[in-house]
Amino acid sequence: MTIYDTIIIGGGPAGMMAAISSATYGQKTLLLDKNRRLGKKLAGTGGGRCNVTNCGTLEELIAGIPGNGRFLYSVFSQFDNQDIIQFFEDRGIKLKEEDHSRMFPTTDKSSTIIQGLVNEMKRLGVTILTQTEIVSVKRPEKLFVLKSADQTFTAPRLIVTTGGKSYPSTGSTGFGHDIARHFKLEVTPLEAAESPLMTDFPHKRLQGISLDDVTLSYKKHVITHDLLFTHFGLSGPAAQRLSSFVSGGETIYLDVLPLKTKQELEAFLEEHRDKLLKNALKLLLPERLAEFYCDNFPEKPKQLSHKEREQLLEKLKNMPISVTGKMSLPKSFVTKGGVKLTEINPKTLESKKVPGLHFAGEVLDINGHTGGFNITSALCTGWVAGSLHF
Repeated sequence: MTIYDTIIIGGGPAGMMAAISSATYGQKTLLLDKNRRLGKKLAGTGGGRCNVTNCGTLEELIAGIPGNGRFLYSVFSQFDNQDIIQFFEDRGIKLKEEDHSRMFPTTDKSSTIIQGLVNEMKRLGVTILTQTEIVSVKRPEKLFVLKSADQTFTAPRLIVTTGGKSYPSTGSTGFGHDIARHFKLEVTPLEAAESPLMTDFPHKRLQGISLDDVTLSYKKHVITHDLLFTHFGLSGPAAQRLSSFVSGGETIYLDVLPLKTKQELEAFLEEHRDKLLKNALKLLLPERLAEFYCDNFPEKPKQLSHKEREQLLEKLKNMPISVTGKMSLPKSFVTKGGVKLTEINPKTLESKKVPGLHFAGEVLDINGHTGGFNITSALCTGWVAGSLHF
């Protein structure tokens, strides 16, 4: 049985960065993961290109993390998105900015990011054990005792970075929440976030159409981003972001042309009054979507009555869509809920009840939008949890 200074359970971005931070502070560090390879979920992010962070301002970062982002002010004061960019640049991994301030490796490969983290852990002497599933965690005295099927590990400091419960195929089974409950910490209810929306829409007819920067709204929540029509409803960042605020039974509203006012669209229809309506709308929208918006209207804009013109403009700018549900937690991108933040010291991410027990990443009750926000939260909380605070 080897005694370590710090043990980390979970080899995702939070766990790897926690191991790097811990080892940087001179700690004898062990990283445990039950998968064959580290960063399994990270490998699939950003379409396999790894949207490693978002280079927006601090306020934009907080706004991009609607699930308790304000808790991270103290974390970001120690390690933020600019530090992430610098971390990789210092290790020869160049990043590039794309739309919506998203940052990717210039190689367009998530393996570049994962390998960069693994290389840094190895350089710092972190012990990495994969295919090692922990089955029990106890703290009989001042040391944590972790057991796998055939090994025992001990340390005075334990960092839990096991993720949420979305995408269980990546190893996120909620084990970290079980550890929290074992130590009498409260875990808030878990539900899907950043989830595609199931709707009552004519799915087959519009399936596969993608739109840039449309607006979806529900009550005070207004999201402008890309949208994808699917066989079950709506996906893409606009739908996924709105999913944090709906669960099923709500009516949301779609504006397919947010950059044009109703007055501008009215002038556009007048300008093209002699064309076929579908041909006019095809100048603004994909063909199948243009044809959908023409349903039940006259062939040409000049044939529209005043009432029909108003109805068409309202349909383009404010079409109601009934949400029938959202994808289940295992099929969603992010877990909403987790270890309750009132249990955690925001400066150190240590449990207020159990000295030496830290949590980082998605296991906490923190969730962000897609676009680099969740990985930013994971990497930054990982660094802070791994740091020694004197």
